[in-house]
Amino acid sequence: MNLIIVESPAKAKTIKNFLGSGYEVIASKGHIRDLPKSTFGIKIEDGKFVPQYCVGKDSKEIAKQIQAKAKTAKKIFIATDEDREGEAIGYHIAKIIKQNEDTIPRIVFHEITKTAINNAISNPQFIDMNQVNAQQARRLLDRIVGYKLSPLLSSKIQRGLSAGRVQSSALKIIIDKQREIDAFKPVEYHTINVVFKDSLEVNLVEYAGKKIDKLTINNQEFADEIVDVMQKQEYIIDNIEFKTKKTKPSAPFMTSTLQQTASSMIGMSPRRTMSIAQKLYEGIKIGKETTGLITYMRTDSLNIAKEAITFARDYIKSEFGANYLPSSPRVYTTKNSSAQEAHEAIRPTRIDLEPSKISQYLKPEEAKLYQLIYQRFVASQMSDASFLNQTITIKSDKTILKLNGRKMEFDGFYKVLNIRDKDKLLPALDKNQIMVLQNKISSTKNFTQPPPKYSEASLIKALESKGIGRPSTYAPTISILQARDYIELENKQINPTEIAIKVIKVLEEHFANIVDCNFTANMEKELDDIAQNKKDWQQILVEFYDPFIKKIDDGKQNIKSQKVVKMTDEICPDCGEPIVIRKGRFGEFKSCSTYPKCKFTANISGDKKEIVVSDKKCDKCGKDMVVKKSRNGEFLACSGYPKCKNTQSLTPDVKLDTPCPKCGGDLIEKKSKRGVFYGCKNYPDCKFLSKFPITNTKCDKCDDIMAKRVFKNKDILECINSKCKNRVDV
Repeated sequence: MNLIIVESPAKAKTIKNFLGSGYEVIASKGHIRDLPKSTFGIKIEDGKFVPQYCVGKDSKEIAKQIQAKAKTAKKIFIATDEDREGEAIGYHIAKIIKQNEDTIPRIVFHEITKTAINNAISNPQFIDMNQVNAQQARRLLDRIVGYKLSPLLSSKIQRGLSAGRVQSSALKIIIDKQREIDAFKPVEYHTINVVFKDSLEVNLVEYAGKKIDKLTINNQEFADEIVDVMQKQEYIIDNIEFKTKKTKPSAPFMTSTLQQTASSMIGMSPRRTMSIAQKLYEGIKIGKETTGLITYMRTDSLNIAKEAITFARDYIKSEFGANYLPSSPRVYTTKNSSAQEAHEAIRPTRIDLEPSKISQYLKPEEAKLYQLIYQRFVASQMSDASFLNQTITIKSDKTILKLNGRKMEFDGFYKVLNIRDKDKLLPALDKNQIMVLQNKISSTKNFTQPPPKYSEASLIKALESKGIGRPSTYAPTISILQARDYIELENKQINPTEIAIKVIKVLEEHFANIVDCNFTANMEKELDDIAQNKKDWQQILVEFYDPFIKKIDDGKQNIKSQKVVKMTDEICPDCGEPIVIRKGRFGEFKSCSTYPKCKFTANISGDKKEIVVSDKKCDKCGKDMVVKKSRNGEFLACSGYPKCKNTQSLTPDVKLDTPCPKCGGDLIEKKSKRGVFYGCKNYPDCKFLSKFPITNTKCDKCDDIMAKRVFKNKDILECINSKCKNRVDV
């Protein structure tokens, strides 16, 4: 039996369907090894950076399964994703199954189709250590910044702050935009409103021999003068000009343009876009067959396989006609010099899988995104759209005005996009014809507007243009900034928080390179150089680490505390020093001004903070359980913390009437950060979990248990067996 190791279970399932009984496919579920979460995880020996990789707690079980299957496999293939992260995951898998990275077969494919998988197996490669080292360099750089800079920010600004290399540069861009908006001063300008008969609105382009732009008429007096003069003029058509203009289709999607377009056209966040694109890539069941619907979605390339172009051209000719097909295939190139041109743009894997034909197999969001990708790709290989533009120049003694019209002559690539630009048709007019005013000429007072705040889409465009991050990092960067409360989204606009402004100010003053776009972009280029074997990854780490650590040491001494402290008239009862009001994770509290020398604290009301000991004992170490507070309310924690990290809920478990369908034990209603869920009391021996309350009703299709939930605004019973999917109205 041959073994193929991939990253995701969905991908494993799709590939298994293609290969049959001779292959077993197993998923690593992402990184199998990584740096430890609780320690720095990097040793520096003889000027070399040695990462201390370990198998994470969540990965131990799957690691054992992979090791066991690898021992009995006839041949092993690494089939992780084709980017650096996937290459590194493959490297770590090779390490845990004790295989050499330069001998274990590595298969790569841009799409998960039967043809692509079989072709990859027939032409295996080996793990690219240059790509692995580029990923390792990025991982270690991020760990160095995160583990050395974050504690410094926490000690100087506010507890719990963190800093990241790419995230800090992205945050600086957002803050700079906010500063630009705050510093903006509106400028007055006036527009002249001229409407001729038949509601023909014209633009004033010249007055008294001077060209008129947006800000030329900048006061009411000048506007009144123009209106008064123009009202007395006679207007004659001086010239009528026709020009044909062609509009070319856009290139197929790459990661950044897909995220931007999905955000603007279907209101989908970058993170959600990538999540759904991942599902489309890994495979959707269409009838009896599961197949990947799109090519790999993390790409900065605009290359298209010749075979795909041929299929697209044949489809366009048969579906729309020869006049919709250019004489030669369209070729697109990216402006990004570091783009991985071995990759492809994002496209459908099969041109015959039209969105309308397979929409029944897709969820609504999947259907919308697939249609966007499909139409963009087909349109990219179609003929130009053609427009007839009409410009009419109207003159008087002191003015020149222009009237513009447009008519679509040939829809070209618009045909597949189902877009029809509104024609602005003008009535039949003749040269030297006198134009009659429909309304009295007037002026409108306006003020210039500040630049718009970033949306998720426009921020990604800015990050891409400045070379900050790569296709796989755009969406996670925004998500991390949100999770850290550095930004807030309001009406799709990104607003920096007050704490973010403080953090960036400190970083600008003491760690300018961390937030400098050019520095971050250059670092990305150096990572690309490592991937292309042009630079040594250890040398880049050394060049960054030594000056960075010196700045950290300097910051510990010279960065002034930014923490919010209010002086009071009270005296500390423990040491006699003044009491101050500080801001903590759970609001304001009083403490001694000499902290940490004196550790007196009290509630804002003045009551001393006392440890509340409960009557319960820790079921792990036997010590007293004490009452603690978190953002989710009070809970019990072991007094032996941090040696013992056991916690319990303060509220008693709510027992359900229905027994556990797996072991027959008691089912308990529990709470977590994500809300209420239902689990077996015999955990961890029984790991049954359900998002919805379990009932005593049995499924009439598979004899399993039904759960009660809300679906499309009505109560239903749904089988807990995910393969069954039986639903019954209550």
